[in-house]
Amino acid sequence: MNRRSFLRSAAALVGVSTLAGGTTYTVRMNNNRYYNGPVSDHFDGVRFFNPEGAPPKGMADLWKWRNGPKPQVWPETIPLAQTAKPAARVSDLTITMVGHATMLIQSQGLNILTDPFWSDRASPVSFAGPKRVIKPGIAFEDLPPIDVILLSHCHYDHMDLATLKRLKAVHDPLVITPLGNDTIIKSTGLRTEVLDWGQKTQNGPFEVHCVPCHHWGARGVTDRSMALWAAFVLTGPDGALLFIGDTGFDKGRPYRTLASDFGRIRMALLPIGAYDPQWFMADQHQNPAEAVEGFKLMGADFAIGHHWGTIQLTNEGRDDPKIALGLALDAENIAQERFRALEPAEVWAVPKSA
Repeated sequence: MNRRSFLRSAAALVGVSTLAGGTTYTVRMNNNRYYNGPVSDHFDGVRFFNPEGAPPKGMADLWKWRNGPKPQVWPETIPLAQTAKPAARVSDLTITMVGHATMLIQSQGLNILTDPFWSDRASPVSFAGPKRVIKPGIAFEDLPPIDVILLSHCHYDHMDLATLKRLKAVHDPLVITPLGNDTIIKSTGLRTEVLDWGQKTQNGPFEVHCVPCHHWGARGVTDRSMALWAAFVLTGPDGALLFIGDTGFDKGRPYRTLASDFGRIRMALLPIGAYDPQWFMADQHQNPAEAVEGFKLMGADFAIGHHWGTIQLTNEGRDDPKIALGLALDAENIAQERFRALEPAEVWAVPKSA
């Protein structure tokens, strides 16, 4: 992959300004290709934004990062001894790690996938870009019937169209996603329910709430922030469950009101990877210590650390997020068993309370 192609691919993943012929410039669009709606406190009529939050970095910063300290070397492959084989349905709450931000949530007879990604690469092209180093923790053929997909935003490591098409063909699940993302996945034929921040929908025994987080999205180099990003809170009979696909810590704003808004958070699925170098990544990816601070702010019973160890997006080593999470928990005197960085195929039958 030449330099120009690499930067285009990287720009699509991190959502920075447009590159053409090696020159950085900003494209001002007259309209939004994914969403047409009224101006709000997080939509200016063309692009979504993080209220009072930092905007995306530009191409100059991307170039500075890629010409700075070299990333840690990851293993080319990590063996997976065996894959998990989930039950068809679960009555209480069981979570199985597939890899990266993909987890199978089984609760109250409902099967939910988060940001499903079974492809070999997280990239706009099949021949280059971040490649997975470990197989999915559940073989696609071993998935139980999938009822719902929570799709947090449109970056390639979270919105994998090839996987979504496979899920449509075999399971025909409903996709719940923020504004604009339905347009991007229209070609998959999947049914969608689209939410703005602050909106909710009912699915089985759960209310699914769309809540703010600090991120952005892009599929290319001219569509930055034209589709919304979000976290989800599922409220049900035995406490709430939070899923954040990606977020910067943003002074704790994604966490501060969750307990007052939704009550006890039984389980939080929190990103802990892709944070180094922090000067470049902090606005979009929290580090493990910040994830622990968010865990404390919302008073969750338990948490799972995801978004690490499957594909290399940034500079830290493969196991660094897991190690840093353990150190952060010790520093805050939080029991290690309450916040786990799960490896692919690990299964957690979540206790009813801490």
